[in-house]
Amino acid sequence: MPVAIITGASKGLGRALALGLAGKGWDLVLDARGADRLAETVALASAHGTRVTAVAGDVTDAAHRAELVAAARRLGGVDLLVHNASALGAEPLVRLAELPLEGLRRALEVNLVAALGLVQEALPPLRAAGAGAVLVVSSDAAAEAYPTWGGYGASKAGLDQLAAVLAEEEPGLRVWAVDPGDMATDLYAAAVPDDDGPRPEPEAVVPGFLRLLDERPASGRYGAAALLEGRR
Repeated sequence: MPVAIITGASKGLGRALALGLAGKGWDLVLDARGADRLAETVALASAHGTRVTAVAGDVTDAAHRAELVAAARRLGGVDLLVHNASALGAEPLVRLAELPLEGLRRALEVNLVAALGLVQEALPPLRAAGAGAVLVVSSDAAAEAYPTWGGYGASKAGLDQLAAVLAEEEPGLRVWAVDPGDMATDLYAAAVPDDDGPRPEPEAVVPGFLRLLDERPASGRYGAAALLEGRR
């Protein structure tokens, strides 16, 4: 069975992706800081009959990243690395004039630096997989200028660039940055708590992500909505 590492898998899109992949027969190594909620995801994913390992911790910790890859190796290797873990920088979001620099550093460490660290740790088994793939969760804020989204958007823009360069440097891998679009997640609620407009649940966009794995298009940046509609 193929093996995927998914960060930020205790809730939201990370949990939805874990369940979607488990339903396709993937074995999983799942990461999150909250052990209790991560255990809930493991129970749901394991019900599909696949092997699921939980490794609670912080992706900014190098030892934790090494543990994630070691756990995947015990399951057989790393076929897919999904960097979904995210930090906003401030909750709720604030204008750049008020953005705490420590918050910006945290967003950059989680969203960008940890992503590269995990890629570096996982590159040997990804290369050995023969059809290895890296998927990073991007954001519309990486490409558009929205008030209060500056710190988060900057970290995601950096993540997009990292993915694009990685694709050039590792032509044997598929490297995709995917903008999932607006979703009803705890992350969005923390970012803009006064915005209670209707949004799709994360499960609604998972088929678009799974299509990437089924069709393996060229490395690049994709929107989940376009993938769902059969466009690229």
